[in-house]
Amino acid sequence: MLAELVGGDSRIHRLDPRVKIVIVSLFSVLVAVLNRFVVLTSALALGLFIVLLSGIPMKVLVRRLAPLNLFILFLWFFLPFSYEGEPLFSVGPLVATREGVLYAARISIKSNAIMVLLIALVASTSVFALGHALGALRVPAKIVYLLFFTLRYTHVIHQEYLRLMNAMKVRGFRPGTDMHTYKTFAYLVGMLLVRSLDRAERVRKAMLCRGFTGKLQSLSTFSIKGLDVVSLIVMLTLIGTLGLLEWTKMV
Repeated sequence: MLAELVGGDSRIHRLDPRVKIVIVSLFSVLVAVLNRFVVLTSALALGLFIVLLSGIPMKVLVRRLAPLNLFILFLWFFLPFSYEGEPLFSVGPLVATREGVLYAARISIKSNAIMVLLIALVASTSVFALGHALGALRVPAKIVYLLFFTLRYTHVIHQEYLRLMNAMKVRGFRPGTDMHTYKTFAYLVGMLLVRSLDRAERVRKAMLCRGFTGKLQSLSTFSIKGLDVVSLIVMLTLIGTLGLLEWTKMV
């Protein structure tokens, strides 16, 4: 999904996209319900290990994780002080609880573990391969097409937004906190919607002229290789082990 990640040639990049989607889905569901810190940190370590195998530079990983952790940082300002439990420390009139701190820590580890594996597996796959893999896994066609067109035209709509903003600046517009600014931005959103609708109609007609019958064709075919089978078995074993560690409390 990201050019700097898709272009690699590691064993992770060569995995069948269907295998990647299955692994990420099962891993994400499991991590979302984990609670024990020893299991959560093990899941995060597993994700980081797969990142190393994929050859993704750590600076790229950190840059991609930054927006997520910026949002999580805001949670740390609120959750410890709004969660009921045993008082741990206080900041003025605000009292942080032990349960609130642990809850925020769990969210932090879970989010990073899931995102790390998503970056290592899914983001290392091209959009078209990912979409066709979802179709091969019997995901409804409308969802697959929605994924294709959203990823394809989000950039186009953003470019249109930049052009409208530049046109407003050329005409002397300076945003403020007055009614004129609010109306101007409302007109901007309206123009984006109108132009998006117009572009969608032109794209539909262009696709019909090229023989589109409601099904996107792919020139590539998927085939399960030995590496895919071994990787799937190993990952299912590790995911199952994490589940055992969580519910049997072996560690």
